[in-house]
Amino acid sequence: MQVENRVKELIEEKISDRPELFLVQIKMLPNNKLIIHVDGDEGISIQDCAAISRHVGFHLEEENVIEQAYNLEVSSPGVGEPLKLKRQYQKNIGRLLSVRLADGATKEGKLLTVTENEITIEESIKEKGKKAYLAETTLNFENIVETKVLISFK
Repeated sequence: MQVENRVKELIEEKISDRPELFLVQIKMLPNNKLIIHVDGDEGISIQDCAAISRHVGFHLEEENVIEQAYNLEVSSPGVGEPLKLKRQYQKNIGRLLSVRLADGATKEGKLLTVTENEITIEESIKEKGKKAYLAETTLNFENIVETKVLISFK
């Protein structure tokens, strides 16, 4: 945990003058691979990822934080990665989501709003023998297990 804490400090230091950028997660895998996911309200550039990587890598080497050889990867969260922060929900308003709930149910719909405690999606409801209709569904963050953005190739 000490490595992750120092990496978090280094990232926050590097992006402190860039309020649109934010740290999503830090993972240290057993094979000594350090993965850092950083995002931005309008996305993040390769240049920003490279600058963060150089900053973190330089300081980790200087301070000898990780004693063995390691691989450092800095990127935005991938397309299939679940949303982890409310700020990620905010930037995906208007996009189609798949939301897995604690009771095992899955809801799919367009993200309409995000508040401190919940999200509202517009889902297509199809009842047997009836025409499908759109309904707004409010989901509390406490009941959400995982949310992924659905990619449309239309």
